[in-house]
Amino acid sequence: MTTTHQPKAAQPNPPRATGLARIRLGGELRSTSDLTVVLLYAVTLLLVGIGLIMVLSSSSITSYLGDEGFFGGFWRQATYALIGVPLMMIAASMPIRFWKRWAWLLLCLGLALQMLVFTPLGYGLYGNRNWIRIGSFTAQPSEMLKLALIVWIGAILLKKEPLFGQKRHELIPVIFPGAVVALGTVLLGRDMGTALMMAGAVMGAVYFGGMSLRSIGIVIAGGLVGVLFFLLSSENRMQRLLGLADGHSDYNGLGWQPLHGLWALAGGGLFGVGIGGSKAKWSWLPAADNDYIFAIIGEELGLIGAVLVIALYVVLALVMLRAIGRARDRFGKAVIGGIMVWIVGQAFVNIGVVIGVLPVLGVPLPLISAGGTALIACLLAVGVVISIARDADAYQAELAHEKEVRR
Repeated sequence: MTTTHQPKAAQPNPPRATGLARIRLGGELRSTSDLTVVLLYAVTLLLVGIGLIMVLSSSSITSYLGDEGFFGGFWRQATYALIGVPLMMIAASMPIRFWKRWAWLLLCLGLALQMLVFTPLGYGLYGNRNWIRIGSFTAQPSEMLKLALIVWIGAILLKKEPLFGQKRHELIPVIFPGAVVALGTVLLGRDMGTALMMAGAVMGAVYFGGMSLRSIGIVIAGGLVGVLFFLLSSENRMQRLLGLADGHSDYNGLGWQPLHGLWALAGGGLFGVGIGGSKAKWSWLPAADNDYIFAIIGEELGLIGAVLVIALYVVLALVMLRAIGRARDRFGKAVIGGIMVWIVGQAFVNIGVVIGVLPVLGVPLPLISAGGTALIACLLAVGVVISIARDADAYQAELAHEKEVRR
């Protein structure tokens, strides 16, 4: 009788172990199927898919004229997507401590790559020296520097959290020398469009990272002075700004691209002329597959297609805002905030340029425009956001468990 009762006496322990296992398993399921993570993957892949279709259409003529066949630009972009998507998934699988630990190394690597622009490997395009070429391979290091800078800012803000409220500690080293040096290396190459997007990303990171409004005001004031200086010091930039003011009336000069972009949008109407039916891509619209790809979207997919693309960026912003609210610490909030302003903010700047409410800045439409480095950098950035969102899921599960234990 004693032996038959002993197993029953030992039964309370196995149920506890099973219960813990269920809690852990449930937490894992929630972390992989949480709405934030699912939407981040879904919206990003949708934008990349739309981008591949539109690059195929918009680049077909210029690719053919460049002896690459009709599919030359598409295969190149598809190759970058096949590289970038797995890298996004690898970045998403990294624990958040990985990004905190290697933030300094990432920034140093980003700066080192950017400095290659000023070596014999660097070359200029449209007056900007912000690219490198190794054989047939070309890259824009500043795109990777954006991500490295944002991650580094998040790590520094987290480390200096006890000193927040003191302007000196809020501004040093995040703004000076960190952001100033990074932006300076881009401005040395005369790429003001990229520098402005990077500055916006920095502002997003420090705002969502919790920097005081007084310190942010100082940064904004200094930034406005810098922008004014670089505008006045360049006749080309001033002409672009004035071209906006006179309604792009310079048909044969700086106004050519904005004007034909508007014509392409207007030609699409409500439903568009159909994929492949664009007239503007027949060498009428420069950068049809890059900076002005939104004009081709409007022409071929119409107002409905253009609004759909805008809606996807809005959803991406809302999902990232949700991830910011759920993040564990200041690092996560700062990094997601910076990446959100970078990707979504740049998207709306690009669209604003195409529809004529902003001067031509020369920035691509993130995740859609042709361009390998920009696509891979954006996919890596989304991977970092997913990594932080997964950690946020675990953090929320921990908080829920603590509440349950206290009850």
